[in-house]
Amino acid sequence: MLIYLNEIPEKIASGSRLYSLRAKKNIEADILIVNGHPTSSDVELHEGDHVVMITRGVQPSAAELECLMMARHTPGVHMKVKDGRVGIAGVGGLGSLVALSLARVGVGQLNIADFDVVEPSNLNRQQYFVDQIGQPKVIALRDNLKRANPGTQINCFHQKVTPENLTEIFSDIDILVEAFDSADQKAMLTNQFLQVFPHKTLVAASGIAGYGSSNSICTTKITDHFYICGDGVTAAEPGCGLMAPRVGIAASHQANAVLRLLLNEEPE
Repeated sequence: MLIYLNEIPEKIASGSRLYSLRAKKNIEADILIVNGHPTSSDVELHEGDHVVMITRGVQPSAAELECLMMARHTPGVHMKVKDGRVGIAGVGGLGSLVALSLARVGVGQLNIADFDVVEPSNLNRQQYFVDQIGQPKVIALRDNLKRANPGTQINCFHQKVTPENLTEIFSDIDILVEAFDSADQKAMLTNQFLQVFPHKTLVAASGIAGYGSSNSICTTKITDHFYICGDGVTAAEPGCGLMAPRVGIAASHQANAVLRLLLNEEPE
């Protein structure tokens, strides 16, 4: 029968068991994952099973790393995600975390655009570090993403997104994430992108400030190609700042919406 060992097709005898396979293929493996779930017991293997064997503390080769990173995925997900091409407009609190989540999940290409540099007040919620202060955000984020998943292609655009350059930056992506701070930039991007690319999908955010209820943040379908994540109300203003937990919840809504779209599922 045919199984997938570290995502490579492998023919084994019917009725084979996990521990006997480990004895033949990687006797030192101490983490065994079957169909996305770790197991500490010997189990019978079946046709089409996905088995991953990992040895703790051993850094794998570049060729092995991708399949080992995706070991906890649901079988059948990775190849669809790997073909995904996603744009992220703005890589502050929302965009930097969306990018990190999508890189970790194995999205094949990210186009990231932002004109700003890392500064100290960003560190309360954005995916940067003290030693990156002063660097262009897209360059700092690229370096951080490569540390998380070197297999994701990162295309950096250190410039302000405008109606004039939007097509150039995002023409080769399938889904765009809107992650701007200002209302006028959000409106510009939304109107321009949906007009220029009527068959591509935009995942935006609105209402993420403060430390209100986590459960008020949700994903809302506006049209067939437009979704908004947030509570739609809570804007950053005096007395209501931007803080890591709630920004992170909204960013994770955006990232999960993108993932579901790549898997041909309806975001919700």
